[in-house]
Amino acid sequence: MSGVDPHIWLIAPLVVPLAAAVFGLLAGRRTRRAVALTGHVLHIAAAAGLLYTVLGDGALAVRIGGWPGPFGIALVGDSLSALLVGVTAIVGAAAGLTSQLGERLPHPLKAPLMHALLLGVCGAFLTGDLFNLYVWFEVLLVASFVLLTLDRAPLSIAAGVRYVAINLVASALFLTALGLLYAKAGTLDMAHIARLVDGDTGHTLGGVAALLTVAFGIKAGIFPLFGWLPPAYPAPPPVIAALFAGLLTKVGVYALIRLYTLIFVHDPWAHDLLLWLGAATMTVGVLGAAAQVEVRRILSFHIVSQIGYIVVGVALYTPLAVGAAVFYLVHHIVVKTSLFLVGGVITDAGGSERLDRLGGLRLAWPAAALLFAIPALSLAGMPPLSGFFAKLGIIRAGIAADATWVAVLALAVGLLTLYSMLKIAHAAVLGPAPDDAPPRPVGRARLWPIAALAAVTLALGLAAGPVFEVCLAAGEALIDRTPYLEAAR
Repeated sequence: MSGVDPHIWLIAPLVVPLAAAVFGLLAGRRTRRAVALTGHVLHIAAAAGLLYTVLGDGALAVRIGGWPGPFGIALVGDSLSALLVGVTAIVGAAAGLTSQLGERLPHPLKAPLMHALLLGVCGAFLTGDLFNLYVWFEVLLVASFVLLTLDRAPLSIAAGVRYVAINLVASALFLTALGLLYAKAGTLDMAHIARLVDGDTGHTLGGVAALLTVAFGIKAGIFPLFGWLPPAYPAPPPVIAALFAGLLTKVGVYALIRLYTLIFVHDPWAHDLLLWLGAATMTVGVLGAAAQVEVRRILSFHIVSQIGYIVVGVALYTPLAVGAAVFYLVHHIVVKTSLFLVGGVITDAGGSERLDRLGGLRLAWPAAALLFAIPALSLAGMPPLSGFFAKLGIIRAGIAADATWVAVLALAVGLLTLYSMLKIAHAAVLGPAPDDAPPRPVGRARLWPIAALAAVTLALGLAAGPVFEVCLAAGEALIDRTPYLEAAR
């Protein structure tokens, strides 16, 4: 993209959703839909520009207002950030398109709030400063709370109160950790802290690591801090639940990846603890999913389980493991958004969340059945879909790191994941429809964004070689740290 200042691509993924949110609030009823869809198209273009630039030129950084480091607000984009901003724009567009095409009169605040949520997510991925990471967390927290309670349903209100309460606890822990870290380092610029505390395993740093692990563990939904998640995600409408499922916990996971590969790199106890937490998260999440009898509760527990794979990859702390975790993160954002969208179609068509009240989708709506099968089998790790290569990367990394038990556990969790996906398929897709409640027609326009995400899932699987190479390069850069530290000077 010659002739364009490459640093503009760091700002564009933030400016576009901000502008879309503002103009969406000001737009009239006739132009509101056009503003929302235009915002999503431009956001994908901005994210693509960032990814193309970073993959071609390496990590980028910009200091807002021209302040030198470590002062002022820093934006830093490396391969990890660029990949996540790109996939965020894609799933955000799919959710936004579903809302605009699948609802006759969407709530006037819905599209602006969705863009505000995307702004908070992308800001968290691109910030180079821990205090501004906190700020972006609060932006997406406010947007997500309003979206969660927008329909004013009692279930949504109750879930929203629990969601805000637990996130306020996480935010308080986050701020406490920032105070301790600022007292030690005199700055909250991540690159500067990495240089100052490199190799420091003192008591203060250990306390900061523990506090931040708990804070981000709550937001990521890792064991034993995930209790808020399964009741919260089935509560809002399917489009909002899909956006939450695809993005919100991944911001917490991203923060763990960034801190454990940039700052807490010489704390072996922390990585060992993270490994056991990741393994427990995988196990408890999949067992919880296997025990559920409602579609979105099954899918919610699988968010927890699949987060465990990513955390294990980070904890193993090898280039292969971290690269596999990055690939898994990208795959899971797409697949989980797709599953919640198609899960909404299944439950709306059947009129119930319970598996024993669903059935007949294969005959009544074969396209929806196929669009459920693709992400469901990918989540379970069936070849040649993206989930197979994601799980294979974690298994190979576990064996290479002499943690064979991790590989065995990953295989076992994958089998239980397949079982719970087949449970949904048997009840809702392959089974007969209840005599008193045959599948109802649901707007076919809702299937187009799901089909687009299914195509992305297929593409990630069929092009797993080159995509995994990009993720592996990102993992190597995260372990090396030099590209990030050089860019963020």
